[in-house]
Amino acid sequence: MKEVSKGKSKRLASSAVVVLLMAGAVSSAVQANEWLAIAGAESPNRGSQALAFLPNELWVHAGDSIRWTFPTHERHTLSFLKPGQTRPPGFGPIFGIPVGCPGLTPDGSSFDGSACVTSGVLLLPEDPAPATSPPTYSVTFPTPGNFKFVCLIHADMTGVVHVVNLAQTLAHDQDFYDRQAKSTQSLLLADASRLQGRGTAPDNDGTESNEVAAGIGEIVTTTGAGSQTASLMRFVRATIVISVGDTVEWTSLDPSINHTVTFGTEPADPRPPSANVSPTPEGARQAVISSSTDSVNSGFLSPAPQDRANLAQSSPGVTRFRVTFTSPGTFNYICAVHDHLGMKGTVIVH
Repeated sequence: MKEVSKGKSKRLASSAVVVLLMAGAVSSAVQANEWLAIAGAESPNRGSQALAFLPNELWVHAGDSIRWTFPTHERHTLSFLKPGQTRPPGFGPIFGIPVGCPGLTPDGSSFDGSACVTSGVLLLPEDPAPATSPPTYSVTFPTPGNFKFVCLIHADMTGVVHVVNLAQTLAHDQDFYDRQAKSTQSLLLADASRLQGRGTAPDNDGTESNEVAAGIGEIVTTTGAGSQTASLMRFVRATIVISVGDTVEWTSLDPSINHTVTFGTEPADPRPPSANVSPTPEGARQAVISSSTDSVNSGFLSPAPQDRANLAQSSPGVTRFRVTFTSPGTFNYICAVHDHLGMKGTVIVH
């Protein structure tokens, strides 16, 4: 009887181990969670843009995933590069076709630092059907670590995911992140809206000059985990009235966003200036327009990237563009990168 009892005890113990293992597997599966975050925000008229991950710092457990929603008409990517990897450009030889890191990875990809992961360029469609939902992209994190994420379109749009062991208590819950995202979105969009005042200052004698701000922005750090940009995607003084022979000067006042001043036919690739644009001795660009049918593209008006220790110093960026108008008329122009956001202007020449 004792032997039978011992055998029975062994079987019961073995069964208990199996049950515990199964329970552990179920518990582990239950603990895997999908967190929600946002990439970008915009005002109803699309002019004010929060170029930011909301939030841009999250703590999750190993095995969890994060799903980012892209609710704006501005382009963004969600990208995790390998440690030490050189940041690739947003677009390759064909403008609008993303390079990736290199290449794109599917929704639901895993990132542990060994290989880069990136979405394509995601944004709201121009004319969405009523039931159309914003695009989303999810990344799963199988192992602990601290992982930086970036937007390949906007240099100063970054964040960090802290992936911790299951035994560690998380710093925050989803409700906290939702409230933080909403608060930061409101602050950044308000910042972008008030930036308009920087582009409307009169000359020293109190008169208005022939100068136009081609976009205004500021880089903001709100959590210490990365950078965010508040950007006004507008030509400030979008309609300007001048006389024949006058010159208008556009200046990009955005620290990290590319803009163009484009008259006439929009080029397939707006990055280089058109052939009828020439450099000035002090590093600006200039052109002459004599007819409303002329096509002129400034090329990217871009600030230089910020210098970093142990890297070569960057050359100054081209942020100014001048056009002299030699005949009367109404001359409409756009930013070829952000016209879908309403970034358009008019020069009226008397």
